[in-house]
Amino acid sequence: MEALSFLLWPFLACLLLIFIHAYFGIHILERGIIFVDLALAQFIGVGIALSFLFGEEQSLLFSLVFAFIGSFILALSKKASRYVNIEAFIGVLYIFSFSAAILILDKSPHGLEEFKTIMNGNIIWVTPKEIFSTFLVYGAVGALHFFLRKQFYALTFEGKGNFILELLFFASFAVVLVKSVHMAGILQVFSFLVVPALIGRLFFREPNKVLMTGWLVGALISMAGIFLSFKLDIPTAPVIVAGLALMFFTLLIVKIVSRKAEAPRVAS
Repeated sequence: MEALSFLLWPFLACLLLIFIHAYFGIHILERGIIFVDLALAQFIGVGIALSFLFGEEQSLLFSLVFAFIGSFILALSKKASRYVNIEAFIGVLYIFSFSAAILILDKSPHGLEEFKTIMNGNIIWVTPKEIFSTFLVYGAVGALHFFLRKQFYALTFEGKGNFILELLFFASFAVVLVKSVHMAGILQVFSFLVVPALIGRLFFREPNKVLMTGWLVGALISMAGIFLSFKLDIPTAPVIVAGLALMFFTLLIVKIVSRKAEAPRVAS
């Protein structure tokens, strides 16, 4: 019973992460900018790395500054796509951020451990206070997207909208990432953004059905991953990430096999 009460908090944290990131994942997949989360999260990681040098109490401030700079850069991605491939544009932002974080952490006496913290997070030790503050941030962003759902839908699915709306979309996404990266690390955040929505799209095209499927699969894998990491005393984030990836590949194979089995029937 004591173990279950301890594991309840990381599981609730994972649910919050899945709920908000699977939603953003639908937008990201539709836009075809798959690695935008990884690039923006790594850019925020530069701010976290700087806070290790200048004082961890400044972590939130540095993270927010880099989050909003990154969101402004990504809001310009549509204009940049006229001249360069959009994924290449995002890739350059990522490798710059990754390199900058390494250079900064090289000056820190505990650089390797701090780099692992940025990448993997430490969600197993999340506190109720962190979960509550995360709920407030995610709730505020969720409310914004609910009230502007038609505008954001048109922006993603119809390509209609101005630069201010685009900036608001990426800025709200960046605020979510600041909380997410601090709590769960870059790897888990990226997997929650892409994989649940990708699994939903294997079977559905309607955004609501994709979202519900992503939520269900993400919740089940998170529950199993947290329990397994606790039992085996291994890092939580890599277990969950690997579990989501294996689930995706398994369901993809099922989809391919079932499609091949249906083909002869259609032909006959």
